[in-house]
Amino acid sequence: MPNPMVDTERMEVVKVREKLPNAFIKPKEFREETFICVKREMIRDVIALLKNDPDLQYDYFSECLGVDYSTWEHERDLDERFEVVYNLMSLKHSSRIFVKIGVNDGQKVPTLKYIFLGAEYPEKEIADLYGVIFDGNELAKGERFLLPDDWIGFPLRKEYPLGGEDVLFDKGEYGPAVEDVSMPHAGESFEGKTGSEDVSGR
Repeated sequence: MPNPMVDTERMEVVKVREKLPNAFIKPKEFREETFICVKREMIRDVIALLKNDPDLQYDYFSECLGVDYSTWEHERDLDERFEVVYNLMSLKHSSRIFVKIGVNDGQKVPTLKYIFLGAEYPEKEIADLYGVIFDGNELAKGERFLLPDDWIGFPLRKEYPLGGEDVLFDKGEYGPAVEDVSMPHAGESFEGKTGSEDVSGR
């Protein structure tokens, strides 16, 4: 079944732009997929519209994921450092839509777990790995979701160091870090180096 359309535009874009003009930023077409960029503080209204509108019925929450664009030097869809991208499916139309918001460090994103229960764990993963805060679905103080509770930092942020930690085994002995025993090969990239160059810098 084809995507729902209004003339030459996706119906989802038209509905969000007309019914929630204060939330709508812009649409984007990329590799035959449609993205709708909206304001962070109104993400709940947008998702609820896409889910509950009888013409759309985006009733399946596939996933949400985070992106850190702090080192990205090319054109951007949104100005904020991070993006959260929501992937929804309409079983009525067998169609997919992506919704994007921008968020900076310390800003809060309204949780979607009261609209889609399946959003609870992906939001916690983004919080644990990027440090993005989801209002109403926060991690408890000192709690991590995927990582050990004593882990420091957010490993999917671009400034986070790559590797270099020696492995602690159960008898208190340390084994080598992965980079100490890895042999670089053509096409391998580590901190911008490729080919047969040293990858550890240690």
